[in-house]
Amino acid sequence: MDNRPIGIFDSGLGGLTCIPYLIEEFPEEKMIYFGDTKRAPYGGMEISTITSYSTQITDFLVQSGVKMVIIACNTISAISFDTLRARHPGIPIIGIIKSAAEKTAKICTSDSRIGVIGTKATVASRIYDRFIKNANRDLNVFSLACPAFVPLIEEGITESEIMDLTIKYYLDDFIAENKIDTVVLGCTHYALIQKNIERIYPGLRIVNPSQEILSKIRKELTGLGLLAEKSDFVNTFYASDLSEVFTAMIDRIFENTDVHVKFKSFEIQEGEFA
Repeated sequence: MDNRPIGIFDSGLGGLTCIPYLIEEFPEEKMIYFGDTKRAPYGGMEISTITSYSTQITDFLVQSGVKMVIIACNTISAISFDTLRARHPGIPIIGIIKSAAEKTAKICTSDSRIGVIGTKATVASRIYDRFIKNANRDLNVFSLACPAFVPLIEEGITESEIMDLTIKYYLDDFIAENKIDTVVLGCTHYALIQKNIERIYPGLRIVNPSQEILSKIRKELTGLGLLAEKSDFVNTFYASDLSEVFTAMIDRIFENTDVHVKFKSFEIQEGEFA
């Protein structure tokens, strides 16, 4: 047994969509979450900048005594996963992409038409395409960057005509022209507009990486003997900027759960944990 907390981080609030699933699946586990809300979104940044920021955050979590690091961000998983694993070889680091790609390959056939939507960085990396085709080379995969989604979600503009029009702007032609029947939400933020997408495109099958990552986490916790028992540790949540919009989005993410989340403001400085 290992009662140290699990470290989780994202470029912003999207990674929080993993938390309700984690708490339901692993009620004894405790967590330290960091959302880099001040510098978000990462999707359009240079690769070197993404890697620098994600390294700072991972160093912070490791020095905070976590037993595992979960990269709850598709962009960081696509760009910086190997760098972070090499920097901290003594701790399991889990990216959010592989489990979702494997689930997609499992539920789809050669007749399926898979659409991966994500940030510019994630789509440009083509990492979902590679992982899905590694699992089943006969699958048809199409990718589309939707850069306006994250800023709108971060601003709390989700249940609005603006959000629906933006979804249709990106997806109408993409789905129609490629005959898409399965969509992978290649950004954890997109879980917050999943209901919008389901309403606009009924019958579309959706894969949510925030949920699919649970299988990989359980495998690592069990295989390495890291499962926790009940303890007095309190889940700790950090954000580099606590705006009113961010606080409102926290409330929305956890409104149908029994989870109480209180964030602390903490800004990581350049080189602070090097």
